[in-house]
Amino acid sequence: MVFPDPPWLNQLVPGVSKYIDAEKQKIVDKLQASGNRDGWKTELPRSGLGNKVLEQMKDEKQKDGTWQGKCSGTVYIGGNEHEGHFSLINEACSMFAHTNPLHLSVFPSVVRFEAEVVAMTAALLGSKEKTSGGQICGNMTSGGTESILLAVKSSRDYMKAKKGITKPEMIIPVSAHSAYDKAAQYFKIKLWRVPVDKEFRADVKAVNRHINKNTIMIVGSAPGFPHGIIDPIEDLGDLASSYGICLHVDLCLGGFVLPFARKLGYPVPPFDFTVQGVTSISVDVHKYGLAPKGTSVVLYRNHEIRKHQFVAVTEWTGGLYVSPTIAGSRPGGLIAGAWAAMISLGFEGYLENTKEIMEASKSIQKGIQDIPELFMIGRPDMSIIAFGSDVVDIFEVNDVMSSKGWHLNALQRPNSVHICVTLQHVPVVQIFLKDLRDSVQTVKENPGPVSGGFAPIYGAAGKMPDRGMVQDLLIEFMDSSC
Repeated sequence: MVFPDPPWLNQLVPGVSKYIDAEKQKIVDKLQASGNRDGWKTELPRSGLGNKVLEQMKDEKQKDGTWQGKCSGTVYIGGNEHEGHFSLINEACSMFAHTNPLHLSVFPSVVRFEAEVVAMTAALLGSKEKTSGGQICGNMTSGGTESILLAVKSSRDYMKAKKGITKPEMIIPVSAHSAYDKAAQYFKIKLWRVPVDKEFRADVKAVNRHINKNTIMIVGSAPGFPHGIIDPIEDLGDLASSYGICLHVDLCLGGFVLPFARKLGYPVPPFDFTVQGVTSISVDVHKYGLAPKGTSVVLYRNHEIRKHQFVAVTEWTGGLYVSPTIAGSRPGGLIAGAWAAMISLGFEGYLENTKEIMEASKSIQKGIQDIPELFMIGRPDMSIIAFGSDVVDIFEVNDVMSSKGWHLNALQRPNSVHICVTLQHVPVVQIFLKDLRDSVQTVKENPGPVSGGFAPIYGAAGKMPDRGMVQDLLIEFMDSSC
């Protein structure tokens, strides 16, 4: 029997290795085509510009892409940046730009703001219900990734203390956010990926098959980033409870929509701390909470779990030190901006926003279903709508949409594209659907790569059996981009 050469063997052959490196560089160069760094500063100017620097910044800002109504997710606040809610949070951030909650006694204002943001967020997610246990607690973080990192780290250390697990393992659906991969690498946790079911929800039976004596936690999303579908959180909660392990629910997208969608009468399955077995939740305030970028919350069912998030240092010559999150110093201005966003909008404000977003999402969903060449990925539970095609190359469709100014998210397994609907899209639903219909027809009538498009790269990456090579490409791109 003859076995094919493993991919790494080809890379050891000088000629093949050079060819592979050259092809990889072509792809990296293609990905970087829009990132010309000519004229970028590499050292301090001899003389400072003073206030004139603001004019230079305004000039640079003009080079940014058009984001108003054109981006999937990205900007969640409606309107423009010079008025309304934008203006309010900008002023709030500016007012507290000098503050740092690390210095508790100097800036008690932002300490209070953080505590209230956490408490108000927890109240939306079941903290006032008896089934929550009455101990829900948490902290603000820099974003969904940090919230997930902290939840994973805390779960790892909690399970070590509780069950003596020293070789931790974590089980996630393939639809779970990539932040779990980052957490697994950072905290030396073995990661198991399990498939989703036919409806693109976490396969609970598959999760169950992977649980063993080293399992510290399982994961669910409400909804998942790729397809906007809520995992069966109740079933995952039952599983976690029966094995005595942790369950983290990623509500980074859904935390400021699902509670209000449920109030409006939309069918929303259980997803929060009212579900037994849920031990932690991450929720971004800077998405549908309409807070400034860099604000998220991580919540725990009780203080016993959260204590494993903290780092206390007793032997430092700089004094006694304790810190709640990954960052030591944190921007009080962002915390103040998040507090201002929540207090200014109130429950009724979020309810009205959710009504507009859900209605726009349903209109887009119906419009996509009316395009015969496209099909929906599963049944979206919220405002993320993914679609693919068996008739045209969906990545070529995405490239044509990009040429019309749209910035959508390309997905894989299956090849598809999604739009995360925000307040920015409410006024442009019909424009989006017209552009999408036209783009599909363009590709149908003229199939093939679009000049300057990324469809060939996405297509090639999806077909590469050597995923290590794809990983190398991503790392090469990142290393040369930052």
